[in-house]
Amino acid sequence: MEEDKELRIVGMAQPEHAHDGCCGHEHTHGTEGCTTGQGANPHPGHHHGHHHGHHHSFKDTTGKRLLWASLLNLVFTVVQIIGGIVSNSLSLLSDALHNLADSSAIFIAYVAHLVAQRKPTKRKTFGYKRFEIIAAFFNAIVLIAICLYLFVEAYRRFVEPEPVRGLVMLLVAIAGLVANLVSVVILHSQKGANLNVRAAYMHLLGDTLSSVAVIVGGLCIWLWEIYWIDPLITVLVGLYIIRHTWGILTESLDILMEAVPPGMDIDRLRETIERVDLVEDVHHIHVWRLNDDQLNLEAHVQLSRDVSVSKAQEVRAYIARTVKAQFGITHMTVQMEFAPCDAPECC
Repeated sequence: MEEDKELRIVGMAQPEHAHDGCCGHEHTHGTEGCTTGQGANPHPGHHHGHHHGHHHSFKDTTGKRLLWASLLNLVFTVVQIIGGIVSNSLSLLSDALHNLADSSAIFIAYVAHLVAQRKPTKRKTFGYKRFEIIAAFFNAIVLIAICLYLFVEAYRRFVEPEPVRGLVMLLVAIAGLVANLVSVVILHSQKGANLNVRAAYMHLLGDTLSSVAVIVGGLCIWLWEIYWIDPLITVLVGLYIIRHTWGILTESLDILMEAVPPGMDIDRLRETIERVDLVEDVHHIHVWRLNDDQLNLEAHVQLSRDVSVSKAQEVRAYIARTVKAQFGITHMTVQMEFAPCDAPECC
């Protein structure tokens, strides 16, 4: 019978090394505990174990690194406040405020990392994975706000320069540079782990550049009493930080708004699914990210003829393997239909 023919994508080879899920949701990252249709991966646990093993080092080390970085920055913030008062340096006090905000932001990143490890509940069925995205979004906004504040302070010091003790300012700034470099080294190996850690890392990088700016300003003030150099460097560093933080802000906002991920071609995705045998039409397509690494697909698939439930499940499983292999989609929810969908969103 025609229904017994092996499923395929018309005019395309069947994707390899991708495995399907079960039931209405296609969890394409693993098949343990499921009974799948024809063509299921004969080694369902292999890729699943490898994938989660890859993330163990992140779970074990990132939280400690964030905590140590936040504590180190908090200690140095106290040193900067004392140094700013002793030297009468507004730039040191401003940088201390910068460090205080950054220490708080990194500590928030640490808390977000812990919260994200919590298991799903009956109310929060997706778990707390997106909490890290919220923290990254908040951190990015705070960092940009700090830069804008420093711009205002820089303008004020351009207009009304104040004498400061350049040598004290220089020594405290050097100590700050060392502390920030140590924090950067602590988080460097994890900086690409996710948006939350990237935002914290950018805070530390911004602090490092600020310390360099204060050192240059301290030298110029101590040796030549050139007071205007400090606000100038502060503006340049602020522009640099905003430029690199803007990407984190927009990416985290896209995830929170459930926007289509960058590089995802919805038209090509639709065409790929519609080339599968028995698929007449695909509509009501939504693709979004739950967090940095979980890509979700929701769609209605209209079949070309009325088939059995088991055959429809086989079609759905094949689509899951296909979209995972070609688009990296790891979680798929598909509504199988025979008659045209009459829901308003389908039109």
